[in-house]
Amino acid sequence: MARSFNQVTLMGNLTRDPELRQTPNGQNVCSFSLALNRSFKSSSGEWQEATDYIDVVAWGPLGERVAQYLTKGRPALVNGRLQSRSWEQDGQKRSKVEVIAQDVTFLGGAGGSGGGYSDESSSPAPKPKKAAKKDDVVIEDLGDEPINLDDIPF
Repeated sequence: MARSFNQVTLMGNLTRDPELRQTPNGQNVCSFSLALNRSFKSSSGEWQEATDYIDVVAWGPLGERVAQYLTKGRPALVNGRLQSRSWEQDGQKRSKVEVIAQDVTFLGGAGGSGGGYSDESSSPAPKPKKAAKKDDVVIEDLGDEPINLDDIPF
């Protein structure tokens, strides 16, 4: 049987403060919801706005950090996978599809910088910078010094 692919990347704002709970066996789990805004043209040609609300679940240390650092209204980038679950409530069968977060990047932080955390390690580490390739463009701030066009090799 062919292997499937299940990956989701979402960027939106939290609709409520994250809720951190513990399972009976002591595992931390954090749930939150993202509002995703989109624009589209209606059949009449007018631009319309719509918002989708997606539930997200983050487990373990990732969930702890989400609950600690994110609050309602904050923007976040979530990478994860879709998972469906079903249960019975008041005699009715219910089901839902949610995102199981594998990585959450905090955007627009208090100091203007975001930070990213994933469930792959318990302590966040800075990502190594890529080595510049021959075709990469590097922009350097030279301050107020004028650029000599004779120094440009092309």
